[in-house]
Amino acid sequence: MQKPSTQLKIGILGGGQLGRMLLQAAANYPVETYILENDEQCPSAHLCHHFTKGDIKDFESVYNFGKELNAITIEIENVNVEALEKLEAEGVKVYPKPSVLKTIKNKILQKEYYQLHQIPSPEFIVTNNLSELNQQESFLPAVHKVGQGGYDGKGVQLIKTKEDLLKGFDAPAVLEKMVPIHKEIAQMVAINEKGDTALYPPVEMKFDPYLNLLDYQICPAEMDQKTLWKVEAIALSVVRNFKSPGIFAVELFIDKDGNVLVNETAPRVHNSGHHTIEAHYSSQFDMLWRIMLNYPLGNTDAILPSIMVNLIGADGFSGEAKYEGLEEVLKIENAFAHIYGKKQTKPGRKMGHVTILSKEKQELIHQSNKVKNTLFVKS
Repeated sequence: MQKPSTQLKIGILGGGQLGRMLLQAAANYPVETYILENDEQCPSAHLCHHFTKGDIKDFESVYNFGKELNAITIEIENVNVEALEKLEAEGVKVYPKPSVLKTIKNKILQKEYYQLHQIPSPEFIVTNNLSELNQQESFLPAVHKVGQGGYDGKGVQLIKTKEDLLKGFDAPAVLEKMVPIHKEIAQMVAINEKGDTALYPPVEMKFDPYLNLLDYQICPAEMDQKTLWKVEAIALSVVRNFKSPGIFAVELFIDKDGNVLVNETAPRVHNSGHHTIEAHYSSQFDMLWRIMLNYPLGNTDAILPSIMVNLIGADGFSGEAKYEGLEEVLKIENAFAHIYGKKQTKPGRKMGHVTILSKEKQELIHQSNKVKNTLFVKS
């Protein structure tokens, strides 16, 4: 007679590249994996044990998917939180807790959370419609962020002048004072059920000014010891006040005066932690499985300094994805390519990333430029 499986059943809401990389890390552990996603051709579909076609924003789909599972996590915030609340009430573990998702998926609630817990963040005003936005000319220059639904640079508008007010959102949104940014930093924090924490070395992020998407990032970020302590203390304050196990990416600004301010928090594995797969002893993906399976937290130390370059769909190309220059990039010493398995490319779509390891910062920058000038995602 076959014994019942003692493996935990853990589901992921969303089947994109984050789900894919989580599943790659899950292969090392005794866990049965489940994916809920609308697209049967999604990057994660063939790597999980069980695939369910369904809408992660639909109550019934999420509830029915999760009710037989031991635990559930997300790869995007835009999921049905009410279903997760019901599942949590019925004993299913949710990483992070639905209360955290409720706060973070709404930019207004997220900013109010920072305010409540005295976490330094840029000054802001809530605007409910364009009419209210038009009354805030004296607050400019500022950034307008739609309350719900924005991601990867979408749902964000720079409002520098009175004329720019027309670009704003006619919906509940945050108008955030523009900060004179010196550096943009991401700090990954892991926290387990007992409240133990582990911090990865912070990374410096460089953004594509046209797409408002991460272009590349370098780890470790260069900063003095005092600023590093500020970054770590503020990120820990953000995460501990959520009172939820999970992994979190806290994005911060260092301004021209050396002040550290929280920009946004992602309650999940994140683009700014992809380099950890090769460059750190325990990757962000490995770490989340350790947390969900109640294993000891992993070692966040870097094996070597690293740089990570996002592969973005090239301008002017839409259709079946083709990777031009991949072989050339793989000739670079200590370069690791991750192709996300998305069948279709379009301009600005995240299609993969390349991580490069080296002791020399100049070598990292040189090789990252080579990647950007060699590897193109076309159709």
